[in-house]
Amino acid sequence: MPLLTVTGVERSFPVGGQQLHVLKGINMELYPMQLVMLKGRSGSGKTTLLNMIGGLDQPNRGQIMFKEYPFHECSDDQRTYIRRKEIGFIFQSFALMPLLSAWENVELSLRMAKVPRSEWKSRITHCLELVGLSKRMHHRPFELSGGEQQRVAIAKAIAHKPSLLLADEPTAELDSQMGAQVMAVFRDIIHTERMTICMTTHDPTIMEVADRVFEMVDGKFISS
Repeated sequence: MPLLTVTGVERSFPVGGQQLHVLKGINMELYPMQLVMLKGRSGSGKTTLLNMIGGLDQPNRGQIMFKEYPFHECSDDQRTYIRRKEIGFIFQSFALMPLLSAWENVELSLRMAKVPRSEWKSRITHCLELVGLSKRMHHRPFELSGGEQQRVAIAKAIAHKPSLLLADEPTAELDSQMGAQVMAVFRDIIHTERMTICMTTHDPTIMEVADRVFEMVDGKFISS
């Protein structure tokens, strides 16, 4: 059973009196415990598609089924509720709170997801250990390297035990060695947390670790 199914999805935006067609009939399935990559140049539509998969935006046409939820029919409030429970996001800019330690950043994620306070300590410890930061838990972002900040962002995104983790260009700001470390962390997460990861990239060096690569050109998949 797929975790998520995208059927005939189209998305356009009004630009200067014209409609800019960004997604042109996308069909895809994400299965449990897979690492899936959306590959394509800047402007190919992959970030727009990632936003659709995560319920941040809705298609003009087509259907997106996430588990039993029809994202294409849900209200904003319904999609927000589902995201908080079921989906984790990693953004290119890390999106960490600069004055909070790694520990406090992950704690904030649990607080927002309304996870019972009694579970916080063990879950935060587990997530930071999983990404290899057990010795850096109480450092703030400016005291951490780019790779370490990215790993805090990953710990924060998986803390509430989502079934789907979405990452937009998670290795773009990192050198190849740090990028490889992040991909190794992703593999560990899929195995230990039993979640699906879907990410965008145009880095050919990391694509070999994917279970599935969808290549996007001009709003369509050209191979899968």
